[in-house]
Amino acid sequence: MLKASHQFPGGKGDARDEMVQIIAREAKAANVGLEVQVYPGASLFKPNDQWNAMVNGQLDMSSFPLDYASGKIGAFSATLMPALVRNHDRATRLNDSPFMTEIKTKIDKAGVVALSDAWLAGAVASKKACIRKPEDIKGLKIRSAGPTFAAMWQQAGASIVSVPSNEVYNALQTGVADATDTSTGSFVSFRIYEQVKCITAPGDNALWFMYEPVLMSKRSFNRLKKEQQDALMNAGKKAQDYFNKATKGLDDEMVNTFKKNNVEVVTLTPQEFEAWVKIAQESSYKQFGAEVPDGKKLIDEALAVK
Repeated sequence: MLKASHQFPGGKGDARDEMVQIIAREAKAANVGLEVQVYPGASLFKPNDQWNAMVNGQLDMSSFPLDYASGKIGAFSATLMPALVRNHDRATRLNDSPFMTEIKTKIDKAGVVALSDAWLAGAVASKKACIRKPEDIKGLKIRSAGPTFAAMWQQAGASIVSVPSNEVYNALQTGVADATDTSTGSFVSFRIYEQVKCITAPGDNALWFMYEPVLMSKRSFNRLKKEQQDALMNAGKKAQDYFNKATKGLDDEMVNTFKKNNVEVVTLTPQEFEAWVKIAQESSYKQFGAEVPDGKKLIDEALAVK
């Protein structure tokens, strides 16, 4: 019996949960003696504890926002870097780039295997007003998904509130935070539309993209027979195909849900996007290049993908 854990809601159509459920179903259907038990909603491990648990072999599998492990492996911050991906077409092309080859090598070296790739677009929403330009965020308390976005928001004059995505709703409700960034999927599944006035949706110029693959402990993987490993890799491929079709739909669903709940929805113009890129270059990119060996090279490789 393999154990799969993640922090997202189960059974409510969250695409990340569905990826793990697909792997569980396909692995079972392969008739090679594989059984995967899925624990959604952070019911088995806290979000940030899942990486170590996989490395140590205590946890077999997770749908995991890779940036959550950037405290252990600094390069992983590149997978939640402002303005690096921009839209879904580029995200797909990134998967086959030297940039992702390097990221995957680092995942593998740490003792973890990637079964499925997944890039989620994200958004930024506020209780106050729409966030389009850097000056719009000045003075706000924003919850940030990771250190690279925190650096950019701070450079633009915001202060940072640190809570995982499953605690954002409460932070907004209680006034601990005025604004938040997170994936479009999380904006819907955590019902953030009940707490905000305006959301900046991804559109063609998304600042926010995050790599949230389905990962497996190498220790667990290596214990399996060859036919079981093959069945899991095939299941991972099916989950990835499902996700690639679903991911753009997550953005559309978010836009529709927020509009239905009377939240204003805006997208960035190319000019507004470029203004944020400048802020990111002075903060997130610069910091990453200084702190992470090969950091600048990784950013250049990602930006080189046409």
